[in-house]
Amino acid sequence: MEQPFYRDRLAAHGLDVLVPEAADRDLVPRIIYDELVRGVTREESRAACRGVIERLVTAGAEGVVYGCTEFELLVGEADSAVPVFPTTRLHAEAAADFALGVRPLPAAPRS
Repeated sequence: MEQPFYRDRLAAHGLDVLVPEAADRDLVPRIIYDELVRGVTREESRAACRGVIERLVTAGAEGVVYGCTEFELLVGEADSAVPVFPTTRLHAEAAADFALGVRPLPAAPRS
């Protein structure tokens, strides 16, 4: 979340990017790596992730990027008051559209 990979690409498209506070930046990876990648889903962790999303919305977020493939195993669209962008699904849909000739892949922004 702190690295420029997503932030810079989104900013290049005119989006302001909010990053969770430090405690939430520690919490989310812990849940992902200690639980989700091991097939563990806990209601306490779901509630904690909902809290992260709520804090971002309170800070002004108008959408939430689910930037980790495992994250949407725990939280979904119903867990957010704003639109969510689950990158796993979005990438899969774009790849399928490209493979089927429905639409070309968008060009990456130039640095």
